[in-house]
Amino acid sequence: MPLIYKYRTDDSTTPDSTLTRLRIAITVFFALDGFVFAGWVVRIPAIKEQTDASASALGLALLGVSGGAVVTMILTGRLCRRYGNHRVTVACAVLLCLSVALPPLTHSALALGAVLLIFGMAFGGINVAFNSAAVDLVTALRRPIMPSFHAAFSLGGMIGAGLGGLVAGVLSPTRHLLGLTVIGLLVTAVAGRTLLRIPPPTPAPAPAESASPQEPKPRRLDRHTRALVIVFGLIALCTAYGEGALADWSSLHLEQDLHASPGVAAVGYSCFALAMTIGRLTGTRLLERLGQTRTLISGGTIAAVGMLLGALSPTLWAALLGFVVTGLGLANLFPVAVARAGALAGPDGVAIVSTLGYGGMLLGPPAIGFMADWFSLPVALTSVAALAATAAVIGFATRSAAER
Repeated sequence: MPLIYKYRTDDSTTPDSTLTRLRIAITVFFALDGFVFAGWVVRIPAIKEQTDASASALGLALLGVSGGAVVTMILTGRLCRRYGNHRVTVACAVLLCLSVALPPLTHSALALGAVLLIFGMAFGGINVAFNSAAVDLVTALRRPIMPSFHAAFSLGGMIGAGLGGLVAGVLSPTRHLLGLTVIGLLVTAVAGRTLLRIPPPTPAPAPAESASPQEPKPRRLDRHTRALVIVFGLIALCTAYGEGALADWSSLHLEQDLHASPGVAAVGYSCFALAMTIGRLTGTRLLERLGQTRTLISGGTIAAVGMLLGALSPTLWAALLGFVVTGLGLANLFPVAVARAGALAGPDGVAIVSTLGYGGMLLGPPAIGFMADWFSLPVALTSVAALAATAAVIGFATRSAAER
């Protein structure tokens, strides 16, 4: 039987206002995650110079972020079931904010990779935890609002990247990233208090007249369910590969290949994050109008075209336009994949899709680094277009199963 969600609370707060407060708190953690992550990635060129690493050595060091994330994600799913999504979200946020200050303290690619492993563990853990919390809330509200949470991540990334561009010529990476630690811990203290005081929505059987066919009950991971979850995980993998590539390599591409200044180069990722934010803010309406299959197909196609322009354009402004188009195309692919997997299989589905998705980030940094050494960085970045097109093909090929 389909489910409705009845909010369980011990105080006098009304269900609607409590769910609104919960939505705000979860949104803040999405934004904080994007802000901290973007603040780190715009300082990658400076850290590369500090460690005197080659492109391939830097790629292997960046592997620490994705490696730590992927290793942690399945374990985080178990922690969420034992301790609750909200507690795990707050704990991982604290670790994320503390660990972002570590990269400027390193002076070799090996040491950089080691501290990025810790950063990646926190990043992976918080992504599983707050995505699981968001899936619960999406089900409770009965609207496809998952893109709005990911819009907050992108908005945080845009602000973090923009701030990084402004301070790149003023503050050292050490002072900049230490500042992110202080800001992050303050935000965590405020939003975490709200999140910890509000219990998650709990399911209750729905009356027949209020049942909705749009939100399937999370069920056991039988063979058919697991196959569907893996399909959405592959879409997430293709998408996260692109997001990770632009986060890690867009600034270096603009600075190295198109001779942009460090401040302008940082704007490249900010443009991408802004486009992702706009695409996700309109994602709920887009999903309600087009449905998930057409959203996946059109998004993957648009991202592929945009990335070809961003990677191969000989001019700075055309490359920035390409990053914008890519951001609009990729915007809703990952949220759709996570939301659908969570609806199918609960926290286990979120963990599987997140693991496969960040497997794309695991593959991306070293793959692009080695391809940049073998060919060139622009050619390496065209792999993002290839995987975006692959996501569109998967969405089309599995359209019947995806809409069930």
